[in-house]
Amino acid sequence: EGRAYPTHPRRRWSVRRRRDCLPGTMIKLCVPLGIAALLAHEGAAFSAGVRRPRRSTLRATLMDGDAVSSSSTVESKAAAGRALLKAVPLGVGSAAPESKITNDDLEAVVETSDDWIRSRTGIGMRRVLGDYDEMTSGLASLATKAATSALEHGNVDPEDLDLVLLCTSSPDDLFGDATTVARNLGAKNAVAFDITAACSGFLFGTVTASQFLNSGAYRRALVIGADALSRWVDWDDRNTCILFGDGAGAMVLGATESDEEGGILGYAMHSDGEGHGELTLGFEGTGRNLATPQSTRVNKGGYSCIQMNGREVYRFATTRVPQVITEALANAGIGTDQVDWLLLHQANIRIMDAVADRLGMDKEKIITNLSEYGNTSAGSIPLALDEAIKSGKIKKGDVIACAGFGAGLSWGAAVIRWGGDEKALEPFAKNFGPPSA
Repeated sequence: EGRAYPTHPRRRWSVRRRRDCLPGTMIKLCVPLGIAALLAHEGAAFSAGVRRPRRSTLRATLMDGDAVSSSSTVESKAAAGRALLKAVPLGVGSAAPESKITNDDLEAVVETSDDWIRSRTGIGMRRVLGDYDEMTSGLASLATKAATSALEHGNVDPEDLDLVLLCTSSPDDLFGDATTVARNLGAKNAVAFDITAACSGFLFGTVTASQFLNSGAYRRALVIGADALSRWVDWDDRNTCILFGDGAGAMVLGATESDEEGGILGYAMHSDGEGHGELTLGFEGTGRNLATPQSTRVNKGGYSCIQMNGREVYRFATTRVPQVITEALANAGIGTDQVDWLLLHQANIRIMDAVADRLGMDKEKIITNLSEYGNTSAGSIPLALDEAIKSGKIKKGDVIACAGFGAGLSWGAAVIRWGGDEKALEPFAKNFGPPSA
């Protein structure tokens, strides 16, 4: 197309640490996994000015388990306590900003093209929040919209919620947004808190909430995945600005009385801090000397833009995700031939295809809306789930293998049987009710 794209195998990719990157309040990085396949294709690496993370331990670990059987029979032994949980999904919802940036739009911002982006990532557009307004264009307001939709879909009253989990790495308030969302919903009987696990967030949050329901401590839980990655993108870097979008999704879960009604069939979760340096959004404050007698040095908080070792992240995702799905299936006591749908964190279509290949699953089973939203981090799984359910693609009783993966490094999977009848659960649910009952 007459554009000079970097193709030299020794070309270095520079992800700039910018002190002037969009300011905000963020605890931890949302995972930019989508660029991983791109970097693997281009043979890129970090620039000399960016510290290269340790790689030996992570690489050795990944090489220990590269092979994943594509057999539909699960031979692994189930792990105690990681099998069926007495919790069932009741409703889903999602929300995304109205503002869209298409691949064609980005041609006016950086040197790129629709064909170049689609062929390397599968992304066609992304949604972005505009100027911050607490009530209309913040992360908490987006999460509230998704949660409201999920409650309506599941026919659940906000006052009947016992637990609200907001899974995000990009809150409006560094102290967390979960209580704000609970207030917005009118969930006055629920305890609310944030979970920060990047793109594994929604998966980890779903398992966490299900444990509370399985134990009998609570009867209704709301899990929200929401992120605003556009706040942390260097919009002058064509390698990263093409990837990210803002979005939110939510799922309501209900406790069940019997194992037979349970909808979380099995799960597995992992993390490896040895790989932390492969994917970060690190602290970058501004120093100041206080006029104390001892001349005290302090820092005003701030963060740089997203930093990633693309090759290692791609290798991590395409290796660990098939393994953890196989582990979750073993805990559920089923094989890949009993899975109706494969729903992964929406990072890059090449990662999804590679995972399906390693599992020996038909690519027609992949649930994806990546082309419409880009990488929305913790919001990606529930956003795609919501669309698939409400379009009639996923039906009650369908078995879905879900996996989240990202910064930490962290990865996890859950086998979910979709659909529960809240009316059938009502007599049991009323027995323990909300804390104020």
